[in-house]
Amino acid sequence: MVMINESHPEEFILVGFTDHPWLELPLFVIIFIIYSMAMMGNIAIILVSMLDPSLHSPMYFFLTNLSFLDICLTTSIVPQMLFNLGSSNKTISYVGCVIQVYFFSTVGATECLLLALMSFDRYVAICRRLHYNLIMNQRICILLVSIMWMSGITYGVFEITLTLQLPLCGINKLNHFFCEIPVLIKTACGEKEANELSLSVVCIFIVAIPLCLILASYASIGRAILKIKSSEGRKKAFGTCSSHLIVVFLFYGPVISMYLQPPSSISRDQPKFMALFYAVVIPTLNPFIYTLRNKDVKGSLSKLVRSVFISK
Repeated sequence: MVMINESHPEEFILVGFTDHPWLELPLFVIIFIIYSMAMMGNIAIILVSMLDPSLHSPMYFFLTNLSFLDICLTTSIVPQMLFNLGSSNKTISYVGCVIQVYFFSTVGATECLLLALMSFDRYVAICRRLHYNLIMNQRICILLVSIMWMSGITYGVFEITLTLQLPLCGINKLNHFFCEIPVLIKTACGEKEANELSLSVVCIFIVAIPLCLILASYASIGRAILKIKSSEGRKKAFGTCSSHLIVVFLFYGPVISMYLQPPSSISRDQPKFMALFYAVVIPTLNPFIYTLRNKDVKGSLSKLVRSVFISK
């Protein structure tokens, strides 16, 4: 370990995959391609949701927010990751690390809450469809999204403030490819039990409770779908929910395994592969999951592409 005599280091060395140097070039190429696809897919979702009047509904308003969050999530870490993979310099400044961990934590927490909000929207649409327009009006949707963002920002400020108070004892090596709260806690020295406990407690409210609400919503949705007499009606109702369910299970699985266990029990390479999945792969898959399984989005995308080519 590199030791320094300051209260905090001027920079961190991100170990990343330096113990497997043969992985760096293939990972650089793969992550660059995935990041490009994530940006294009999520920007396309935002554009069609904004430009097509037929998609001006609460579901697509929340989907636009999800795409924006995915763009922020990947952009907060991938450029730095690509720089480190493509060069011999594996460092990030202390200030850069603080900014990165704040944005990543804020956006990640907000996305957890948004997925729960999207499941509530599907619950109202299927189980309370006669009152849907009354309950999910524009004012309520904006208010719910505002509360969601404020909760994510509060979580980010609270957790990073607690984490930065931990002594590093001169250690400036992080066995990761970006700055993340569990890795910073694991790297710190001294008494860390209070930080581990606070992270677990806060994550119960940010991760576990929203997941329980999602499961409860879909239990009610499942019962409502079974009561629909026509097979076409059941198929349509299931189609509006299946995409969201796939995204929920893909996102929450790795997040739970990473954040709802004490950082001290996290294995050496677990954070790297988990983070690659929920911070890089899933934001790329989300637009394709929603477009490939949604006729409205596919139709709007094709109309947008046709209009671009016709105008040219």
